[in-house]
Amino acid sequence: MSRRRVFPMPARAFVAAAVTVSGCYGPLRLTPSDHATVLAEQSLDADHPALPGPYRVSRLYYGSGTDKRRPEYRDSVSIVTETVDASKLVSLGASASERNGYWGFTPKEFPLNGRAWYPEGEGPFPLVLIVHGNHDMRDFSDPGYGYLGELLASRGYVFASIDMNFINGGIRNENDGRGWFLLKHIDAFREFAADETTPFHGKIDFDRIALIGHSRGGEAVGHAAAFNRLSRYPDDASLEFDFNHGIRAIIAIAPVDGQYLPMGRFVPVENINYMVFHGSHDGDVTSFHGLRLYNRLSFTDGGDYFKTAIYMYRANHGQWNTVWGNKDNGPRSARRLDLRGLIDGEAQREFGKIYISAFLETTLRDRPDYMPMFRDHRTIGGWLPETMYITQFESSGFRALASFEEDIDLTTGTAPGVTLRGDSLGAWRENLLDLRSRNRPTTSSSQDNNALWLGWNNRVADAGDAVGTPAGYAISLPGGLAAGWGLGAASRLDLQLAAVEGHPSPRRPGNDDEAEAGEGRDEPEIDGGDAERDGGDAERDGGDAERDGDDAERDGDDEPVDLSVVVKDADGESAGVRLSDYGPIRRPLETVVRRRNDAESFDNQWELVLQSFSIPLADFVEANPSFDPARLDEIRLLFDRTPAGTVVVDDIGFSSGR
Repeated sequence: MSRRRVFPMPARAFVAAAVTVSGCYGPLRLTPSDHATVLAEQSLDADHPALPGPYRVSRLYYGSGTDKRRPEYRDSVSIVTETVDASKLVSLGASASERNGYWGFTPKEFPLNGRAWYPEGEGPFPLVLIVHGNHDMRDFSDPGYGYLGELLASRGYVFASIDMNFINGGIRNENDGRGWFLLKHIDAFREFAADETTPFHGKIDFDRIALIGHSRGGEAVGHAAAFNRLSRYPDDASLEFDFNHGIRAIIAIAPVDGQYLPMGRFVPVENINYMVFHGSHDGDVTSFHGLRLYNRLSFTDGGDYFKTAIYMYRANHGQWNTVWGNKDNGPRSARRLDLRGLIDGEAQREFGKIYISAFLETTLRDRPDYMPMFRDHRTIGGWLPETMYITQFESSGFRALASFEEDIDLTTGTAPGVTLRGDSLGAWRENLLDLRSRNRPTTSSSQDNNALWLGWNNRVADAGDAVGTPAGYAISLPGGLAAGWGLGAASRLDLQLAAVEGHPSPRRPGNDDEAEAGEGRDEPEIDGGDAERDGGDAERDGGDAERDGDDAERDGDDEPVDLSVVVKDADGESAGVRLSDYGPIRRPLETVVRRRNDAESFDNQWELVLQSFSIPLADFVEANPSFDPARLDEIRLLFDRTPAGTVVVDDIGFSSGR
C-alpha cells in the first residue's frame, strides 16, 4: 500500500525554547531537541480562556458580621449569614479550648464567611465556589484565590472563596466537614438569590454549579459531590442531608485522598465532571493522590461527562494560592525543600487559569471548543507555560476492551469475548500502579488501579546488529462487537501508556514464537517511518538525555520510545498510525523535592503517570480507505519503532461523543 502521513491535528510548527531548570543532579539544560514541552502551536478554534471576559467585576464579603479575628467578616459584610452547627463533622480534640478561645466560637456556631466576585449584568450566571486546604489557621488562606475570582467574574461567573480557616491547623479527619461546608454555602447563595435586597437576586443559575478545592479542599469537593446526593451523613444517620444542588463539575488542585474514610472505604463518586491537577515538585502532598478519585469516579446514568488529570512538571503545592507561596512546609522550609527547580508562581497560576476557565466553559456552558486540550495538552502549546505535562482523559462514552482490573487471566479482556495475545515479548504482566508516597500511614500507596507491563527487545543475541520481527501485543475482538458498539469513523480508539526504564535482554536466535510472530511480518507501512518523524519526536522529555552517566550506559534506555498502532478488520484490511502523533510518550519525570537526596523518603524519585492517547478511527480510514471500522477485528501495539523498551498500558477501548 502507498505511504500516507496522518496527523491527529493540523501539522504545525513547534514552539521551541531552551530553558534551564534544576533537575535531579543539579541544573538541567533542556533544548528544543529533547525538551518535552516543545509544544504544538495552539490549534483550537476558541478564545484564550485566561483572558479577561467582557463583564465588569464587583466584589463583596458575606459572613457573620461578628468575627473576632477577621475584620472583613465583621465590619465589611454586605450580607449577614446565620451560623451552622458542624459539631458532628468536625472534632477539635485536645485543642478545643485553645481554638475556641482564639476564634470566639465553637463548631456549634461556625460562620458561613466568604469573599465573592461577580459580574455586573443580567445573568443568570453559573456559580463557582473554591475552598482552600490546611495551612496555619492564623495565616488566612481564602484571599489567595483572588486571581481566579477576578478572571472568572469577568467571564460571567459568580465566584466565591470560602473561609474555613477555623478548621485549619493541627486537627485531623475534618475533610468531610469541608465538603459539607461547601454545600451549606450553596444553600446560603440560594437565600441570597431569593432576597431582593442582595446583588445576587435572580442572578444565579443553580443548575450550573462547580466546586473547586485545593489540598484538603481538593479531597473535600469529592465528598461534597457524594453528600449532595445522600439523605444522611454516613458517620451519623441522625444528621440529615437535603441538598441536591445542581453541581455539574468538581476540580481538585493538588488534593489529598483518603483522609475521610466512611465505613473504612474511599468515598465513591459518580456521574459528575472532574478535573484534577498536581505538580511534580509538591513539597506537601508529595504524590498525585487525586489519581485515585480519577480512577474510582464512575459514569453510570447515561449522561454526558468526562474526567481529566494533568501532571505539571516543576509545579509545587503552595503557588496555586498567592498567600501560601513556594515554601510548602512553612516559612522556614526552604532549608530542606529544594526550591531551585520550581516554575515561577505566576506561570503556575497561569496554567491554573487556563485549565480551570476552559473546564468551566466546557462543563457549565456546554462548549465543546476546548475538549481537545483535555485529551492532549499539545493542542494549546502556545498558551501553556514552558514545562512538561502529562494528561489523562476519559469520557462517559468510553467502553473498555481491556482495563486489567477484572481477573488474573492475562489472556482475557474486560468486554466479553475479547482475547489478549503477546507476540515475541520479553515481559508481559499486570500489576498495581504505585504512587511514590503515602499521604497518611493508614492509606495505601497505590493508585488503586491495575495496568499492563509490556517489555520487548527486537535485537537478536550474538548476531551483531541483527533485529528480529517486531514484538507486538494484540487485542482481538469477538465477531459482531464492533458493529454492536456502533464503531465508525467518528469513534476513537483510546488507551493510556507510559514508557519506563529498562528492557528485556536480546532474544536468543530462533526464540521468536514463529506461529504468532509470522502473523505480524506482513504489516502495512505506517506513515512517517523513523527517517520521516516530525515534531512529535521533539516532544520527548529531556530528562532521559540529561540523566547522570550511569543511565547513559544503559543499552537503549536513553532512546525515545515510540510504537505503531495497527488495526485490522474482518476482511483483513489493515491500517496503522504512529502513537507519538497523539501525545508524548515519556519515561517518568525525575524529581527531587528536598535539598538532599538522602533526605528523600519516597519509594521512587518520580511518579508514574500514564499519558492518554485518543486516536480517531477516521485516521485509520484515511491511511487505508478500504479499512472498515464497523468490522474491526484486531488492534495491535506493534513495537517496530524502538528496538527495545518497556511500556505500561491501561484502559484500552473505544469512545464516542465529545
